[in-house]
Amino acid sequence: MMKLQTRKDFIRNAAALTAGAAFMPGFLTAAPVQNVGIQLYSVRNDMLADAPGTLKKLAAIGFKNLESAGSEKGSYYGLQPKEFKKIASDLGMKLLSGHVHIDPKNWQKTVDEAAESGQTYLICSVMPSEGQTVSNYKRAAAVFNKSAEIAAKSNLVFGYHNHESEFEKENGQVLYDVLLNETDPAKVKFEMDLGWLILAGSDPAVYFKKYPGRFPLWHLKDMSKTARHSTEFGKGDIDLKALLAQAKAAGMKNYFVEQEEYTVPALQAMQYDFDFLKKL
Repeated sequence: MMKLQTRKDFIRNAAALTAGAAFMPGFLTAAPVQNVGIQLYSVRNDMLADAPGTLKKLAAIGFKNLESAGSEKGSYYGLQPKEFKKIASDLGMKLLSGHVHIDPKNWQKTVDEAAESGQTYLICSVMPSEGQTVSNYKRAAAVFNKSAEIAAKSNLVFGYHNHESEFEKENGQVLYDVLLNETDPAKVKFEMDLGWLILAGSDPAVYFKKYPGRFPLWHLKDMSKTARHSTEFGKGDIDLKALLAQAKAAGMKNYFVEQEEYTVPALQAMQYDFDFLKKL
């Protein structure tokens, strides 16, 4: 005869189940679909053709945070910074971050526009000088430190976004590590592009442990290791669920979905990727 479960038994068993689940590898709550961001380079042609209309479609999908990228019409796709801010706000979204190049002559203007747009982060997406050498990366780090100081005066957090080349070595030194070691941890943050880092043969977990608190932003993408380009979530070789399970340990605050190549139209791909996240 089955024993009736008392309320006390139910609460105790439920607590045990919850505690156990929290330690299951890859355990995730609904967090992956809260405040999902998108790097607007993912829909670059749509943004150039109709920025307000594209933002409306992204809001309808469910995206909340936006990260801009340089375009033929500038960082705000032909809109003024305050205009972009209002359109996004009216749609329930926020321009949280923006990718820019560092031009010392125009850096203050770049910072001022980012502040007007309501951004929190200002991310350099390209090395300010050429050369895959330790000495060049040290020079870049000095530029980053100075750029971060200027950005901080406008309450902006400065960071750098990696690709694949940063994980090359010179005399046994990983160039990406040079940037991390030569920049001020309190001023310069990093936006980790997980896809490129993994394709370069590196392990994100190693960096999260060695440089805690340096990676508040992520680019979340799936990539084919054979074709060496991005694809829709779940169609490549990146274990997105395992990566998201490291979010807390990494100190990640926000992530942006990014997809650079497609098998379907860009907006359709973004819908697919968002739906994939909901199923994790």
